[in-house]
Amino acid sequence: MIAKPVDIPTPHGVMDAYAAHPGGGGTYPLVVVFMDIWGLREELFAIGRRIASEGYYCLVPNVFYREGKFSFERRHPDGRMMSFNLLPDDIQKSMRARAERLDRATLRADIAAILDFCRREPVRDGPAGSIGFCMGGREAFFAGQECPDRFRATASLHGSRLVTEAKDSPHLLTGRMRGEVYGGFAEFDRGAPPERVKQLELSLQAVAGLRSQIRMHAGAHHGYALPDRDVHDHAATEQDWAEIFSMLRRQLGP
Repeated sequence: MIAKPVDIPTPHGVMDAYAAHPGGGGTYPLVVVFMDIWGLREELFAIGRRIASEGYYCLVPNVFYREGKFSFERRHPDGRMMSFNLLPDDIQKSMRARAERLDRATLRADIAAILDFCRREPVRDGPAGSIGFCMGGREAFFAGQECPDRFRATASLHGSRLVTEAKDSPHLLTGRMRGEVYGGFAEFDRGAPPERVKQLELSLQAVAGLRSQIRMHAGAHHGYALPDRDVHDHAATEQDWAEIFSMLRRQLGP
């Protein structure tokens, strides 16, 4: 396997990222992993390598690059990463503000730069996948909705702000999506309570020809799918990955 940091030129500056892909030569389907609000870190790079080991070119970009390189980790004494709701209020507010500065326009610019970069990498033309955690789950939906001809497999794990009052809320634009969508959610998640998850599910089911699955994990908390997190739920996470890899094989090929 080849795994390395890469720099992606954009009109707004250099986007730092991490790329991983098999080392046997040839080209591979593209899978973009959109980070959560905590920024780039080894935890996400390991996920990227896991995806690459299945035969994909996985790219993990820093979508906060307009504000510089960013990685934030607050840990418990036992070394596990602390959940967002345990952070001091001022830090929560600052992190939310940073996430809210990302929208469809920033995503479109970033995807254009990523796809241009991938033309010089061992990336196969054709269907691509987008996978996101928390804030990144919204970015993954944006990719599927703004570039449906390319992104045909979308996965959101404990995604946030997927159902809002905004006119461009992801749940209102599912009709743009093609291929397949998977969503994994936690029973205990202030950002995605059951009634909003149901709204999202119904909006996906209403799209003719779009295959979709929403799974609500009983007993899980927001952040459960990240292996370094204090609320990590291994069984729930492995259920998600089994479904995601099946989706990737159906939509992108091996």
